[in-house]
Amino acid sequence: MNAIRLGLGRLSLGAGIAAAALGMASATAQEITEFRIGILGGENEADRLRSNACLAERFEALLGVPVSLFPAADYAGVLEGLLGGTLDYAELGASGYAGIYLEDPEAVLPILTTRQVDGSTGYYSIMLARSDSGITSFEDMQGRVLGFADPNSTSGYLVPMVSFLNAGIDPDDYFAETRFSGGHEQNVLAVVNGEIDGGVTWVSGVGDFEEGYTSGALRRMIDSGLLDMSELTQVWQSPLIPNGPIVVRSELPEEVRTAVLDSLLAMPEDDPECFYSAMSGEFDSYVEVDETFYETIIAARRMVIESDS
Repeated sequence: MNAIRLGLGRLSLGAGIAAAALGMASATAQEITEFRIGILGGENEADRLRSNACLAERFEALLGVPVSLFPAADYAGVLEGLLGGTLDYAELGASGYAGIYLEDPEAVLPILTTRQVDGSTGYYSIMLARSDSGITSFEDMQGRVLGFADPNSTSGYLVPMVSFLNAGIDPDDYFAETRFSGGHEQNVLAVVNGEIDGGVTWVSGVGDFEEGYTSGALRRMIDSGLLDMSELTQVWQSPLIPNGPIVVRSELPEEVRTAVLDSLLAMPEDDPECFYSAMSGEFDSYVEVDETFYETIIAARRMVIESDS
């Protein structure tokens, strides 16, 4: 992964947070020398860096050390960085966290997740098809080509796979072919471009489909000018999935972990623009979580691993 080092630029910290940052800077400079943020792959690198630049600025002011953004080519790059101790922080999908947990339960700590504007702490995997394809239901996808996002994606692979298997459907038999597109943005564009018949991605499920819902891959693509929703139709939706966690490296000093958590809890109020940008759309707030919030996803990932072995 290539690190992008960001200097301090636009700062929109509230007066209280800024004052706390000055105290933290001297307290943590002797504990850590840098802070490294992993960014999952799956969309244009420039867009990922732009979306997270404000977060890097915030943490530089808070911690008083240089902050680097590491935009990985895929999900695995961030997971490996967290497991290897070369990353300090990342926002993961629930399946990505489960993958780390199953390999090393002590590597990272989940500290926060997002709360939707309707109060829920979950989201959905949906399957999309072109609106002019004649595909209007899951049954219409039988014998067609289905695209997944990434092997470590919750909504882009794990939950659809488990949902199909629980319904007695073997994807290898049901679909003519399944393939990985490399990420959510790539998977949606593969549908739009006719490279696959259907593709799965993640959405809040709150708001209107025609607007890409309130948050998720579709919302971010619309905001970036990459998507016309009139070209797509929704043909399947999963059960509610636990929102993915923000995780920090377990070996970080406790005062650093606490400062990061407190700063993020304040961000929806003191910098809503950064909150929207970093979280891919409109959410209500952050809420605290721990590993027990992801027990069902950990069990689901273990099931898929065992079924493949």
